[in-house]
Amino acid sequence: MIESQRGERALPRAGNGLREWAWLAGFIVLTLAVAAIGSVFTNSGQDWNDSLEKPWFYPPGWLFGPTWTALYVMMAVAAWLVWRGRGLQRTQGALGLWVAQLALNLAWTGIFFGLEQPGWGLVEIAVLWLAIAATIVAFWRHSEPASWLLIPYLAWVTFATALNFELWRLN
Repeated sequence: MIESQRGERALPRAGNGLREWAWLAGFIVLTLAVAAIGSVFTNSGQDWNDSLEKPWFYPPGWLFGPTWTALYVMMAVAAWLVWRGRGLQRTQGALGLWVAQLALNLAWTGIFFGLEQPGWGLVEIAVLWLAIAATIVAFWRHSEPASWLLIPYLAWVTFATALNFELWRLN
């Protein structure tokens, strides 16, 4: 593999790096598993969510699934890039933050939809936002492209925080 000045390796060539592709698959499976578990909470709380008064900027329901799917895949690729650039031992702190924000992401879904608690969801999503920001900073030290892949996620969670606040305020 060819390394850049920052120590990042180029993408594996065809036929090489099966271990690297297995790690990518593992990161994708993990993030999509979190999404699948979260969807159980979302689906169970859908009637409650539908009954809430919505702010004027609430997006159409069909937008959430594709948006979250794309964000989860970008989160997985970002974690893989960090791991791939330096290995697991040298990236434990950064990947630990990544796992923490993934757990907080799932927790928000459980609190907001599962428990139907937008007020506590608002507190939790603020912590999630901070965890994502910390993960971006930690990823930057290992792989700039990885940190950039998390920017849309932070932007969406910023928007989701505004939605959460308005849903709490209106209801």
